[in-house]
Amino acid sequence: MAMNFEQARLNMVENQVRPWEVLDARVLDVISRVRREDFVDAAHRQLAFADLCLPLGHGEVMMKPVVEGRVLQALDLQPTDHVLEIGTGSGFLTACMAALSAQVTSLDIHADFTAAAARRLLAAGIANATLVTGEAVNTWQPQGLFDALVVTGAVSEIPPRWLTWLKPGSRALVVHGQSPVQQVTLLTHEGAGRYREETLFETDLPYLTHAEPSQRFVF
Repeated sequence: MAMNFEQARLNMVENQVRPWEVLDARVLDVISRVRREDFVDAAHRQLAFADLCLPLGHGEVMMKPVVEGRVLQALDLQPTDHVLEIGTGSGFLTACMAALSAQVTSLDIHADFTAAAARRLLAAGIANATLVTGEAVNTWQPQGLFDALVVTGAVSEIPPRWLTWLKPGSRALVVHGQSPVQQVTLLTHEGAGRYREETLFETDLPYLTHAEPSQRFVF
């Protein structure tokens, strides 16, 4: 029997995302409109709406729908915002943020991820997302500043250089700490190098390349 994707999407929103305190109407609308099943590998299409992290390759995963919903709600993106995403992954969150903002720049270290995401975004009619292949932790440097930063993989510690890419009043959402209990943290730039920090919830995601915890040796 063919899967009813529209019904599955509605069930995901009403039975998973909304009960996890995602109540922003704009976020619920965009998650309902962007076809998540088109942003997963064909082998996992039937699981596109499951409460699971789906494998993407290279040891990376697509975040659960409930986590994506909470991330989008916390960022509170505005139609004039320019957003930087570190970790393009499947491109689904990129598409959602592009629908909520003026422009998204999305960076991934894996060229096959950015190529596949570019095809998916084009097919979805998303024209305000720029995909870049690069290494974010140590080397890549943007040309300007951003209103919002979101990191879709984990870091053991937040690289200070990332915070220099933010405008005053901007926000950064980062997953950091030690697996299996990592903190999803929202930092709000209050100006003069000050950031207000709020822990939103806990999760567990693979670490970005070069952002893993240091090896600890026990003798």
